[in-house]
Amino acid sequence: MLFQCWPARAPRFLIPLLAAAALAACSPSRLFPPGPDAPVAKRVSALLPVDALLLGEQHDAPEHHAIERETVEALVARGQLAALALEMAEEGRSTAQLAPTASEAQVQTALGWSDKAWPWANYGPAVMAAVRAGVPVVGANLPRARMKDAMADVSLDVQLNGEAYTAQQDAVREGHCKLLPESQIIPMTRIQVGRDRAMAQAIIKARKPGKTVLLIAGAGHAVRTLGVPQHLPDDVKVTSVRLLASATNTVEAGDYDKTWLTPPLPEKDYCAELRRPANKANAAS
Repeated sequence: MLFQCWPARAPRFLIPLLAAAALAACSPSRLFPPGPDAPVAKRVSALLPVDALLLGEQHDAPEHHAIERETVEALVARGQLAALALEMAEEGRSTAQLAPTASEAQVQTALGWSDKAWPWANYGPAVMAAVRAGVPVVGANLPRARMKDAMADVSLDVQLNGEAYTAQQDAVREGHCKLLPESQIIPMTRIQVGRDRAMAQAIIKARKPGKTVLLIAGAGHAVRTLGVPQHLPDDVKVTSVRLLASATNTVEAGDYDKTWLTPPLPEKDYCAELRRPANKANAAS
């Protein structure tokens, strides 16, 4: 979840821990009404055909979760959703063996869901829309059990060009509110690259001719020049969309194919939360 291009007020390292605090915002349904003529459905239609559609969210923006659900529904309605891939579940997890009538508890078990890190109330509607349509939901994130190995994997240092890898390291510093010791920058950057590569592999495995794999992930993972798109083969047609909770488009040209604006969230100093004594040790561990 660490990356540049994330709003300065919300370092992505902190979002899974703090997202619940911002969920009392306006109703997403008023902004994105359902139906075939809904703004989201029209926008999705305009992006097709693609092999992979990446939605880069701000984890604590309620409107983004509404867009994700409606994107799933739009692709299902067209018969074009190959799979729903999630940063919020680990690689190897899948609902493929479940029936469309599976309960939410069964789906959470199949995905190894962590409600503390990723509130099910936020992601459940999109996930269940796919399950009910008989579309597999697959975990795409690097498993925690493999993160220690990733930190020592020097091969991850050459997955990006030099300029991009340096940008990743800068993002790690900023994403951890500059609390990480310098000795941890490269190991944590390797984890970021490993996550992006794992998500790309999940897309490749779920790919089906004539259909679209939808990936829901933090905005940094969807950046074309540094994130998941860098790890996809040239024959995979991918479109990356930034969901941005802002009154104005502050995204740098070339980072994403499209930017969809949603109402801004109240300002919050997430770094202040991390600098609390109980959390500061966690950031450096």
